Amino acid sequence: MKKRKLNKELGLFDVYAISTGAMFSSGFFLLPGIAAAETGASVYLAYLASGLLMIPSMLSVAELSTAMPKAGGTYYFLDRSLGPMIGTVGGLGSWFALIFKSAFALIGMGAYLSLYVNVPITQLALILTVIFGVLNIYGAKETTLLQRILVATLLGIMTVFIIQGLSVVWGSEATSTYSEYSDFFRNGIHGFTYTIGLVIVSYAGLTKVTSVAEEVQNPDRNIPLSMILSLFTAAIIYVLGVYIMLNVLNPEEFYASLTPVADAGKKFLSWLPGSWGVTAVVVAAVAAFASTGNAGIMSASRYPFAMSRDELISPRFSKLGKTGTPSFAITVTIILMAVVLLVFDVEAVAKLASAFQLILFGLMSLAVVVMRESKIDAYSPGFRSPLYPWVQIAGMLIPVWLIAEMGLMPVSLTGIMIVLCIVWYFYYAGEKIERQGAIFHVHERLGRKRYEALEYELMSILNEKNGEDKLAYEQVVARSVIRDISESKKLLDECTDITAEIFSGRTNKGTDEIKHELQKQYKTNTYNIGKGVVICQIGYEAITTAEMVGFRINKSGDKLSSEIDEEKHTLIFLITPVEAYGLDMRLVGHLAEIVNQPSFLQRWYEAKSEKQLREVLISDEHFIHLFISENEFLNRQKGKKIGDVNLPGDCLVAIIYRDEDLIIPHGDTVLEAEDELTIIGNPDAIRELKA
Repeated sequence: MKKRKLNKELGLFDVYAISTGAMFSSGFFLLPGIAAAETGASVYLAYLASGLLMIPSMLSVAELSTAMPKAGGTYYFLDRSLGPMIGTVGGLGSWFALIFKSAFALIGMGAYLSLYVNVPITQLALILTVIFGVLNIYGAKETTLLQRILVATLLGIMTVFIIQGLSVVWGSEATSTYSEYSDFFRNGIHGFTYTIGLVIVSYAGLTKVTSVAEEVQNPDRNIPLSMILSLFTAAIIYVLGVYIMLNVLNPEEFYASLTPVADAGKKFLSWLPGSWGVTAVVVAAVAAFASTGNAGIMSASRYPFAMSRDELISPRFSKLGKTGTPSFAITVTIILMAVVLLVFDVEAVAKLASAFQLILFGLMSLAVVVMRESKIDAYSPGFRSPLYPWVQIAGMLIPVWLIAEMGLMPVSLTGIMIVLCIVWYFYYAGEKIERQGAIFHVHERLGRKRYEALEYELMSILNEKNGEDKLAYEQVVARSVIRDISESKKLLDECTDITAEIFSGRTNKGTDEIKHELQKQYKTNTYNIGKGVVICQIGYEAITTAEMVGFRINKSGDKLSSEIDEEKHTLIFLITPVEAYGLDMRLVGHLAEIVNQPSFLQRWYEAKSEKQLREVLISDEHFIHLFISENEFLNRQKGKKIGDVNLPGDCLVAIIYRDEDLIIPHGDTVLEAEDELTIIGNPDAIRELKA
């Protein structure tokens, strides 16, 4: 079954809005007073320490997201690194934890709105759940438009809150209540560390953007940059905002307050007309809770979507609606949120889910270690965590320490959730899932086995990440030479002889030198990209463009050469410029995506000519064959040099078939009336040329 792909519609500010919006709700508008009651005046330092302790997890998640920008985020990373059983734990656990946290956020939003709307809080939260759910079904871009508005409103009001608050606290006539807090560490160091574990969940939303990574444009840049900006934004607002509350609220008032931001605002925003100051704070709170609820629904629905694509839950969850969103997954998510709102004590369960989130943070740091130590060539993150492996070791130890501070009840319930996820895995998917994680590649280095299908998948992800390189790939395939060859005991020698002769004609290297290099590189630099296709890649300094030669091996009664596996039916040699860093793996990634399509083998075996074989390796929407005499636009171009022809968009002539000759065109190649052209370009430009 062909897997459905989500549209890449989210830019940098969209991603920033999702990760920032997912952090601001109860952590700032509800929790500070409760946290201060535990640790005293050091509460703002607890928020600062929590932000710093999030850095190892953030760096690990950013690396995984740029290497594997796929829907499902945490689930996908754990599945592909530690295996599908751990992936099931991460996926189902993250889904339910986000459902509870999002429901809690909408309860908070309903509580604030109930000050102005005479509707019961739970009913209001249910209405909001349906509204945000419908918006998510309508489209990711529309959802993030609302997210941008909510986050911009929140940050604007909080900026005024902090600037005005600091001017009052540090002003010449300041009357701070800070000295009234008798103990800086109210309950000692233990109370301070407990508070860190309590408030670190305020930053947990930072990593939720990974669940929509598949929809992010330029993920190598936008995901890590947005996470860094979001963490910096949240830390500044949390630390300064809580510091202001300490200085304008007396201890008894602060410790007992469930609306500390609004209470603090009353103290220094009175210069605004009437109750506008408090109203502005309420608007910010509503925007915060709304952005958390909205981003939570969007992120949560991507977990079952990704798990369904991998056959860990019902295939219905992977179906996309007319708007390109996983509508069934979103619908089930909002139904479960409604059940949670009606049945559970949402606040209590949301806090318990925090322990599960900490476990996931530790596992994702472990996932980075496994992926790096697997030595998979196709693991190519656009962002690499610095100070490896020390950052990851810290990322694994910090959650263990914080969970130990949370007490027996959260740990016990988290353990029950993990057991239930494992039971589901073995009940529903255990016997039919053959996929394994990168940890098998670590085992292979220790003398055990590996799971090669993961390499094919990571190569395909390289293709999806580098969509802007597709035209370069089409050019390489269009120029390639692909031959049918009969298997024999000297098959590798025959292939390298032919390839060396072709490459020699396109480079300044001698045939013998190239053949020697091909045979050497075949032993050390060959990839099995799936479906029986093997590719050998070598780099040369003296070339400026990539070249490719391929062989479709026709089976006969003779046994294959010992150098080529009997199960492999296609051998491809790829030569790339050394200075074009990363081009080799991007081209291999494009090939892997084509090769692993369900229809590839049938089309490959049915191709009857070199021309048709090339077409199989090019996506149908990126090329077209046209006779000059049969196309009105091209007919007007006959007799002209290709360099003087203005084709639509980014189209270019890759090959000219003239009589029995195949011509690789240059700018001064003249078009003749009977020429057949192979033209490549982006889909819109190809459609324009057809018209």
